[in-house]
Amino acid sequence: MSRTLGPLQIDSLAYGGKGVARADGKVIFVAGGVPGDRVICRLSREKKRFAEAELVELVEASAIRRRPPCPVADQCGGCQWQQLPYPEQCRWKELTFADLLLRQAGVPRELILPIMPAPGEWNYRSRVQFKCFHYQGRFLTGFYRPNSHFVVDIDNCPVVANELNRVLVQLKSVLSGSPSAAVVPQIDMALGADQQVRVVIHALSGQQDIKELCRPLAEQNGFSLFLQSGRKETLQPVFGSSGLPIEVDEPPLRLEYGAGGFAQINLQQNRCLVDAVIESARLSGTEQVLDLFCGMGNFSLPLARRAAHVVAVEEYPLSIDYGKKNAKANGIRNVTFLCQASEGFLCTGKGTRHFDLVLLDPPRSGAYAIMPELLRHRPQRIIYISCDPATLARDLKFLLHGGYRLVSTRPFDMFPQTYHIESLTVLELDS
Repeated sequence: MSRTLGPLQIDSLAYGGKGVARADGKVIFVAGGVPGDRVICRLSREKKRFAEAELVELVEASAIRRRPPCPVADQCGGCQWQQLPYPEQCRWKELTFADLLLRQAGVPRELILPIMPAPGEWNYRSRVQFKCFHYQGRFLTGFYRPNSHFVVDIDNCPVVANELNRVLVQLKSVLSGSPSAAVVPQIDMALGADQQVRVVIHALSGQQDIKELCRPLAEQNGFSLFLQSGRKETLQPVFGSSGLPIEVDEPPLRLEYGAGGFAQINLQQNRCLVDAVIESARLSGTEQVLDLFCGMGNFSLPLARRAAHVVAVEEYPLSIDYGKKNAKANGIRNVTFLCQASEGFLCTGKGTRHFDLVLLDPPRSGAYAIMPELLRHRPQRIIYISCDPATLARDLKFLLHGGYRLVSTRPFDMFPQTYHIESLTVLELDS
């Protein structure tokens, strides 16, 4: 039987979003805890030096705690920090980011720039995956409860763009009560810079029934509709076009990405990030640039405006197709999009040419496999975009011990109400 502890004082926040307390010589990570809270908690996992716990009772609330605007914030796993005012969220993200890089990679505090807050803390998500469940004639849509596959039902998510919330309600009204709802585990939605909505309904079977049920709604309300029965290769168009636009740089570049492709979920903050990459690159127009994990050209094309040539590498074919279309549509001719894995590129073919700047924008797992290639190639400058400070610290250690010096690193808040941290790190070859 799990133990109950308390009252305990929450002293700080850990990366991962949990409050940090201490008891019995152990660190206790308390989900939902805020610095300054006094809580009673129940242990859910116990190890020799630490334990994880769930908040059972808030004995005394912290002075900084606020009431979460979302009525299901305490049940839903989508947000971890709605109980924190937004300035406090940014402060703790900056602190945890700096602490992690200092402890794991030895990065001096003075090289860590202040966090770049998001332009807005609500309705910022332009892409979302709603989990679905059909139960007793009801079609539940929302996000999983923490550490479970229980769907917390919502009609309106305060961090999701209003246009996507509106379409969600429309889809629920059509699917609720239909037998077809039982085979829908997930609905993906995305919003373009032009306010157009794209919907991908995942269906385990009965695609034709769902198509007939939902197509009239898509036609009537003007959103694009696709069905998917497995991997991305199973995407089927039902109504409307696949491409959704985003805008970056100045004068604006209009870039499209397709269903199944990737774009940052916070379009306003992405523009800030692209601007920061351009500034950090310090291009004069003579440089050869390599963009690994390039997607549809989010960084490649703005950099190509300022470089001699950009080679952009991505292994997802649809993203490469859109990258080529985006280059042509924007009249950019000095970029080469290549469909292949980023890992190994610097050792073969066009990767053996010299690059002055290498930009990395890997998935959450990081770019550790590419680190030895970078040290052999030794570009003068590296820009590393990361969505996970832990894998960033791991990879930085490799580069810092291999002849590079860290110029600066800066956290960006792409995901208000959560603990997630994006960042931009600049390294130079140490002369």
